[in-house]
Amino acid sequence: MFSFFKRKKAPEAPAPEPVVPVAPPAPVSAPATPAAAVPVPAAPVIAAETSVLHEGANLFPETAERPTTEAEKKTSWMARLKAGLSKTSNNLSLLFVGARIDEDLYEELEAALLMSDAGMDATQHLLDALRRKVKEDKLLDAAAVKAALKELMIELLVPLQKPLELGRHEPLVMMISGVNGAGKTTTIGKLAKHMQSFDQSVLLAAGDTFRAAAREQLMVWGQRNNVTVISQQSGDPAAVAFDAVQSGKARGTDVVMVDTAGRLPTQLHLMEELKKIKRVIGKGMDGAPHETLLVIDGNTGQNALAQVKAFDDALQLTGLVVTKLDGTAKGGVLAAIARTRPIPVYFIGVGEKLEDLQPFNAEEFVEALLG
Repeated sequence: MFSFFKRKKAPEAPAPEPVVPVAPPAPVSAPATPAAAVPVPAAPVIAAETSVLHEGANLFPETAERPTTEAEKKTSWMARLKAGLSKTSNNLSLLFVGARIDEDLYEELEAALLMSDAGMDATQHLLDALRRKVKEDKLLDAAAVKAALKELMIELLVPLQKPLELGRHEPLVMMISGVNGAGKTTTIGKLAKHMQSFDQSVLLAAGDTFRAAAREQLMVWGQRNNVTVISQQSGDPAAVAFDAVQSGKARGTDVVMVDTAGRLPTQLHLMEELKKIKRVIGKGMDGAPHETLLVIDGNTGQNALAQVKAFDDALQLTGLVVTKLDGTAKGGVLAAIARTRPIPVYFIGVGEKLEDLQPFNAEEFVEALLG
């Protein structure tokens, strides 16, 4: 499996570590327990109201592992990505079948891009660039025009392609936000598993104190991945986040991920709460959170762009995770994001399984989109 993260070598490490693992971890039927190979007792309570919901006991079986070779994994991912984006790609790629290079083709392409929620700005940018390229390169057949469009789309999306870099801080504190139903908690669980495959210890903070099942859902992921989940009975998400950061520092944890409750950008009091959580995390550790991520549902199209703008204005986002791209006809929204608010897209998701969340690669995405 190709790299999910680039990791910096810590100055105090006794021996240099490779930037990318030479080979993926051996497949297992359940996540490994910590070094002692036995369940470890819960750590002492961090604060009066803080509780450790899980630490290394009662593991749930891992159901998402698919042990295959690197080539098979890559082929499988591309197949799932193409299948997930098929509704979007059908509207675009079919235009070039036996098409004549005339104004009708440009008009149909404009309509298809707008239907895919690429937005007016990105659509006009692509069409203007394509017209120039067709004229300058004297392109005469539909296949050549399609290839030119692929090049232009890759060029547009490449600025969004950036690896999530681990090892910069100990712990690396990540704050995860998003609207209701975007898939935040599930994404956190998948990210935790991926990070563990890069020898990163992870601690999760159940900062979604509003949704009744959020704490339990995060605890299941904690059990499945054999990581600690910290919660607080008082229900104050900022306090949960603070205690989690303190716990991560005390334990020498590599990554602390703070879940937050889903909210709409129009709920101003809840957006202010997010700002408070971020400020309190900063009090727990200077410079934290080091990553402020927004999870967006790829099915929401242009509404996703509005979410990116609102959350970025409130939190100064460092990255995006785009979920639920499988079966969407609105995959063009990444083009809209690239033109309007080019925040790095760390990961995209095309399904529920663990391997359905992968780092964003502009060339792979466009290949799946246009074939």
